[in-house]
Amino acid sequence: MSDTQPVPLLDLKAQYAPIREEIRAAMDRVADSQYFIGGPEVEGLEREVAAYSQCQFGIGVTSGTDALIVALMAIGIQPGDEVIVPPYTFFATGGSVHRLGAKSVYVDIDPYTYNIDPAQIEAAITPRTKAIIPVHLYGQMADMDPIMAVARRHNLIVIEDAAQAIGSEYHGRRAGAIGHIGCFSFFPSKNLGGFGDGGMVTTNDPDLAKRIRLLRNHGAEPKYYHKVVGGNFRLDALQAAVLRIKLKYLDGWTAARQRNAARYRRMFNAVGLTDDGGRTTDDGSPRSGAEWDGRPTLVPGPAYLVMPYDAGYGRHIYNQFIIRTDRRDTVMAQLKARQIGHEIYYPVPLHLQECFADLGYKAGDMPVSESAARETLALPIYGELTEAQQQVVVEAVAAAYDEAAKA
Repeated sequence: MSDTQPVPLLDLKAQYAPIREEIRAAMDRVADSQYFIGGPEVEGLEREVAAYSQCQFGIGVTSGTDALIVALMAIGIQPGDEVIVPPYTFFATGGSVHRLGAKSVYVDIDPYTYNIDPAQIEAAITPRTKAIIPVHLYGQMADMDPIMAVARRHNLIVIEDAAQAIGSEYHGRRAGAIGHIGCFSFFPSKNLGGFGDGGMVTTNDPDLAKRIRLLRNHGAEPKYYHKVVGGNFRLDALQAAVLRIKLKYLDGWTAARQRNAARYRRMFNAVGLTDDGGRTTDDGSPRSGAEWDGRPTLVPGPAYLVMPYDAGYGRHIYNQFIIRTDRRDTVMAQLKARQIGHEIYYPVPLHLQECFADLGYKAGDMPVSESAARETLALPIYGELTEAQQQVVVEAVAAAYDEAAKA
């Protein structure tokens, strides 16, 4: 066992400490008002998140999962409808479609960004297709222009799953503002996380905003008069108050994550664990040039691992820092021995989940997603992570590669 201090995957205590008094004052304000559902705190957060996300409307909801469910309800998804989703994502993306009796149609991911591959979407469209849910995975947006183009050609609704991507950008446009609807999560581990579950739906369509507000409160308008069957998707005022404080610090936290990502690249390059081959500069950043497009190798080797790919079309907020290694078990053993937090996001793609077996997919149908599920690993990236802690992480990964080389 190493005598170094443990390095957690995420340290929310370190984030909380400097803003503790602000958050406690905000919570006291809600407690003094005794206004716990809706009200000025929720309305304030809705305005602020909408503005931050370059949208006209924000509707606070109970969770990121419920954001997806109410968005699908709002566009009228029915049993038998089809919704195109990537299989390499958190369960809620496909699970929300299934909850409404619709069918998830899986489209494999881009091997560089891990987001849905726009070039494969059109072939998956049928007369039953009603929507596309691109996921902005790990804090980097999907390639939205071609996705929106295919949606326009086929009159489809685009729902952005931006649970991991608040504040990320694509050619100057923010996550949640390009598609017809955006869905956010405020789960505590997110870049903007609450003290429990919470979520937000964004849109620039006033009719959709009105319908989502109706659906989140059992379809009642006015009270006790129900126009449609909705659900209880209301955001707690206590969560809204906490999130309003945290939102003020979000850009600073994002900048710290970006700094840590750049430092990881330099550190891994310095110990010879990246597949350089002339592709990177001395600090680990991509090398430009006519003979190489800036994309890293996709296949980890016996002496190197693959760094996260930054597509270069906008702001990457690094919800996760994902390395790719064919020595994952060995790397994880070293990290565990040194008490370094790590996680596999995600070990089983949705098309291979037991509960979706009736969809008829089999191993090999989504080869890029399946390969990513076998080889990817998340390392600590939170803003409060220190250079010394990162050095411990890099040394542990390097030790795993040394161990594998001697085996």
